[in-house]
Amino acid sequence: MVTLAGAGWELALLPALGGAIGSLRYRGEDVLRPTPPGATDPLDSACFPLVPYANRIAGGRFSFGGRTIALPLNFGDHPNSLHGMGWQQGWDVVERRDDRARLAHRHQGDGWPWRYHAEQAFGLGEAGLTVTLSLTNKSSGPMPAGIGLHPYFPATPETRLAFRARRVWLTDARQVPTHAVAADHFGDWSHGRRVGEAGFIDHSYEGWDGSATIDQGARKMLLTAEGARDLHLYLPEGEDYCCLEPVTHLPDAFNRRDGVFDILAPGATITLVMRIAVERG
Repeated sequence: MVTLAGAGWELALLPALGGAIGSLRYRGEDVLRPTPPGATDPLDSACFPLVPYANRIAGGRFSFGGRTIALPLNFGDHPNSLHGMGWQQGWDVVERRDDRARLAHRHQGDGWPWRYHAEQAFGLGEAGLTVTLSLTNKSSGPMPAGIGLHPYFPATPETRLAFRARRVWLTDARQVPTHAVAADHFGDWSHGRRVGEAGFIDHSYEGWDGSATIDQGARKMLLTAEGARDLHLYLPEGEDYCCLEPVTHLPDAFNRRDGVFDILAPGATITLVMRIAVERG
């Protein structure tokens, strides 16, 4: 475990657990859902990185550059490949100071047929936590690419979420997007809405403006992101958390004719910056 502190913030990193965040606290209070002691699954963490793609790829297969790419089905009996490769690999600590650190993950081509280098840079300050996630193509040819972060915020049925987006994508039985509808399809989030009113949601919001608020009454948590085209919202029923995931592409974008995603030339890099701050109510 790597621990950082600064400006009233405390951050614990778990490099061996997929480069995950173990906990994030501000003045002694949890800002992200803390990881249980002894956890071995990144899905139990406070936040984990999504590289070299975000969310899911239908059937673990897609075509690129005239060839079919088959990925491992990496989530039990789930029919799709999920969340990329980095969350199930250990990350190396390449820099560590009192209030900042960098983790790195190098992939040599097993499972995902391109070599890449990913880094997460963490910093604490008066403005809160900043996480900079980058992905660089280390192969000799172009690589399809996507990145994101998967934070878990504490939530109760009374917690209010607020964000703006152009539209939301509905999904089929495989949880793969099929068509887009108005952003208020599951309720109007633009002025804030209670989590308990929404029901189950596991959908991507396209055209997100890069800002979201998680209002718990006594305090507000502010999530902002740069370089994220979309926001994936996961509201499981009966749980004490919600996930607002800044991502660079929609689920299964590599398989869509109209899919928007990055194609990295050799040596090229994409970057996403996520910031989390706290305001008292």
